Amino acid sequence: MATDQIVARPQPAVETAPAQPQRPFTTRLPSLTGLRFPAALAVFAYHAALPIPSLRFFGDDATEFRFVDLAGQAGGLGVSFFFVLSGFVLTWSARDSDTTTGFWRRRLVKIYPNYVVTWALAMALFASAYTPLRTALANLLMLQVWIPDFNTYFSVNPPSWSLGAEAIFYLAFPLLHRGFKKIPAQQLKYWVLGMVAGIIATPALAYALLPDTPAVPGGLQSSVLQYWVTYVLPPVRMMDFALGMLVAYAVRNGRWRNIGMVWSSLLLVAGYVATNYVPYLYGQRVMTIVPIALLIAAAAIADNEGRFTLFRNRAMTWLGEISFAFYLLHFIVLAYLRSLLGARMFSTVEGVGLLLGSAVATVLLSWALYRLVETPIVRRFSKPRAKQSV
Repeated sequence: MATDQIVARPQPAVETAPAQPQRPFTTRLPSLTGLRFPAALAVFAYHAALPIPSLRFFGDDATEFRFVDLAGQAGGLGVSFFFVLSGFVLTWSARDSDTTTGFWRRRLVKIYPNYVVTWALAMALFASAYTPLRTALANLLMLQVWIPDFNTYFSVNPPSWSLGAEAIFYLAFPLLHRGFKKIPAQQLKYWVLGMVAGIIATPALAYALLPDTPAVPGGLQSSVLQYWVTYVLPPVRMMDFALGMLVAYAVRNGRWRNIGMVWSSLLLVAGYVATNYVPYLYGQRVMTIVPIALLIAAAAIADNEGRFTLFRNRAMTWLGEISFAFYLLHFIVLAYLRSLLGARMFSTVEGVGLLLGSAVATVLLSWALYRLVETPIVRRFSKPRAKQSV
């Protein structure tokens, strides 16, 4: 999932009655940059735990299914975190002087080059063997998320589906930003609660109104259509993005009750544990969406106040900077390594070693992609070239 370097610029606050003077906001939020890597690592763990031959390393069934139980909803957690974070950061750093086309240009050069490189890599290494041309092209154009077929919306490089959703968020952001800025500060809490209510209602409506067959592969409590509507469909997932935007407005206008990063993290852990005790579609985002919003807001507030966090050190911010590349590369590394190893399964110690090695290899490849593709292209094309005088 892609976000620009997390830099905030001063933005006029929505007036309240009586108006309250605000302290200047920090221009950098390194803790939010640092938090991006654990979210990407959660998605890595989810894919590594999928009990399918093209990814599985552990030969012992008990070990494999303990891993599945532990990481079975980590992908949903990571993706939801990125969607909320994206809305928060883009709102925090928005400039009134910015143009719609300028914003879209920066988003395009930030996400699409990495997307194309990893699409081509996945096609070259494994996906071309079983992917129809029309599906490959839909994936390249980020259109796979609009097709309610499991083997289409998770095609070529499966994690890339979320970038198709993010592309719609970015297209909608200028309009959403203009509309949300008009919300009176004292009413923001109702909009936040309404967005959370919409997210909670989504799986309930899907289970009640949509057919429950054919089932998603793997025996999950969901049909392919229910899964697509609640987890993949961009207009539905835009509620996560909009929630992040609204939380940013609330924080900047002094309308957010901060419980701190420790309590937010504990609530997130509790919410994740609870995903094992609810129907599958509720576990994907409903149980963790509020703690995610609380944690993102708490990290931003901590940075704004100059307080210590575990995520603002140099190592974590560097990992956060390469996390977009890590997100796009990790499945390719896991799937290609598994194909190189053939049909052999491994002991628990060997399997853990292979997974750790895969994570390290993905970090190194991500750093290369970040340095050789993402950074130079963003630097060169994020702004139009100045017109040369004749």
